[in-house]
Amino acid sequence: MLSGGYKENVIPESATATVDARFLPGQRDEVIARIREAAGPGVDVEVQLELIAMESPDDGEIVSVIAAAIERHDPGATVLPHLIPGGTDAKALSRLGITGYGFIPLRLPADFDFPGMFHGVDERVPLEALDFGCAVLTDIIRSA
Repeated sequence: MLSGGYKENVIPESATATVDARFLPGQRDEVIARIREAAGPGVDVEVQLELIAMESPDDGEIVSVIAAAIERHDPGATVLPHLIPGGTDAKALSRLGITGYGFIPLRLPADFDFPGMFHGVDERVPLEALDFGCAVLTDIIRSA
């Protein structure tokens, strides 16, 4: 997000750019260095808000329960770890020693543009995708 000045034909006294940067665990310093490099000399870079980058184990009992439930509801599907670039309650819970997983089972049609709708004005998923997710999560709760 960029802002500066008050009128298009007047050189602004100052300008700001806000960058929402997300980084993988262990890569914070490299990301900040790249932002400083892109900003260039004479530009102040300050971190306004910083949340931890965390990683959850991709093995263990709960991961096995999840994989088994997915196999029952969508035979042949593969459960893979992924990056959740957004905020999550798991960050706060990790301070209490609770491991969190951002598991949101949705079976979307191949032609559904989910990335294009993500956090858009008309963000939505088909009801069938939610029904699938509810069935998988119910199965996991009953199996755990």
